[in-house]
Amino acid sequence: MELQVQPKLIIHGGAGSSLHGKGGLEAVRQSLHTVIEEVYSLLLCGATASQAVVHGCQMLEDNPRFNAGTGSVLQSDGQIRMSASLMDGALGRFSGVINISRVKNPIELAQFLQNSPDRVLSDFGSAELAREMQLPSYNALTDLRLQEWIQERQDNFKSAMAGVVAEPELIETSNTGRGTIGVVVLDASGKLAAGTSTGGKGFERIGRVSDSAMPAGNYATNYAGVSCTGIGEDIIDECLAPRIVIRVTDGMSLKEAMLRSFGEAHQNKRDLGAIALDCSGAIAWGKTSEILLAAYHDGEKIGDTLEWNDSELIGYC
Repeated sequence: MELQVQPKLIIHGGAGSSLHGKGGLEAVRQSLHTVIEEVYSLLLCGATASQAVVHGCQMLEDNPRFNAGTGSVLQSDGQIRMSASLMDGALGRFSGVINISRVKNPIELAQFLQNSPDRVLSDFGSAELAREMQLPSYNALTDLRLQEWIQERQDNFKSAMAGVVAEPELIETSNTGRGTIGVVVLDASGKLAAGTSTGGKGFERIGRVSDSAMPAGNYATNYAGVSCTGIGEDIIDECLAPRIVIRVTDGMSLKEAMLRSFGEAHQNKRDLGAIALDCSGAIAWGKTSEILLAAYHDGEKIGDTLEWNDSELIGYC
């Protein structure tokens, strides 16, 4: 297959305040790099941006280390409710599911809804769609997330949210993690897409809706694509993903759009992160939190942001 443009890819597995120990860092790095390698191979074989995004999200959802799909955090009532969305930049089309339970890959429902007249479904509608699609019932619970919830229940749910990474040595009882996964792709045809999936922030009120199933947290056009992670309410308040994408659409470079948007978010004391690509192949990432669990393929090599911990709000290549 002849490439019209060099495909580019960036993914994230959440944002937070620390990764304890070198072992945890290397385990997360290996998980992210495995996804990058497989999805980038698909892009070189001609996969579309949306196909690549969905495949990457599925891989991240299937990894119990991350808070999406298998390994999702529990809400205050001990139940798992997941949300996911997909936006195809070429079609200008957003689709998503909110607070769905008992499915393995919420991103698959978001993908199905791309061709539906009703493109964002809440919990009851999502459950009915899963039945229509004949998806097998699936229990996303892991022992680590159950133990995390039991520990919090004993402490009367004082933590604002669950840990970003599910590792025995990394389970946190403090407000340290913002767990979401996301994938942004530029395919060989120059098309962009973005996907985001989450189990929520953990221990939250029943019915709370994540930014991951809103354009605020996941947005793409022909010009740029963005997936966000962090405190969902902060991302919604900033309307972060569309803010960045629209600035690029209006003529800013991706670097300028990220710098201005993260400068505003920092000034507003938001706690969030984002990954981004534009149609020229520029790759960017940003955070106001301490760490961003992201990795990318720039067309030549794989890089990541796991040890990017300086005072800069954004990075790019």
